[in-house]
Amino acid sequence: MGPIGVLCLQGDYREHLKTLSQLGIEAKRIRLPEDLIGLSGLVIPGGESTVIDKLSHINGVFDPIKRLLSQGMPAFGTCAGLIMLAERISDGIQGQESFGGLNITVQRNAFGSQLDSFEASVPFLNDYVSAAFIRAPIVSQVSEETEIISKLPTGEIVGVREGNIMGISFHPELVGELAVHSLFVEMCKKADFRAEL
Repeated sequence: MGPIGVLCLQGDYREHLKTLSQLGIEAKRIRLPEDLIGLSGLVIPGGESTVIDKLSHINGVFDPIKRLLSQGMPAFGTCAGLIMLAERISDGIQGQESFGGLNITVQRNAFGSQLDSFEASVPFLNDYVSAAFIRAPIVSQVSEETEIISKLPTGEIVGVREGNIMGISFHPELVGELAVHSLFVEMCKKADFRAEL
């Protein structure tokens, strides 16, 4: 398996790099198109989806990432990363774009402001994981091909998977939770993908 990339334009990418390293996985910082070559998967961190969108265009990685996702490259997005992987953003700002890949609609900042942030143990597949919610989005609509992998007891969808792409509303990497990244590593191994530009 090749390295797993972490999009290092803005947000909490350092924590994702650390989490992958704790799992014994070679993690690569992605800032420019040439950084994408040879990747087996890509993590898109939390942060500001509008800023990640803008910087990915400035750095020239927006179109290559979009193309690689359409070719089957595994990707995993947390919080803003989930927004970047959604086909539709119900409350995006004017002109906001996403990489797409998940046939879902997301609502940004659905859990309120930074002050409304909280930590919780959330259902994830057949288990529970520790998570931090910080101005988190929710998945407001899913398609038939979308698997719901995490849903709060109150009914909000906060984790989905579709093909080789997974997105969650929360941050396992901020609370030392390794299970979600472990699942993504397994997805990358199974996909056996190598990125070429």
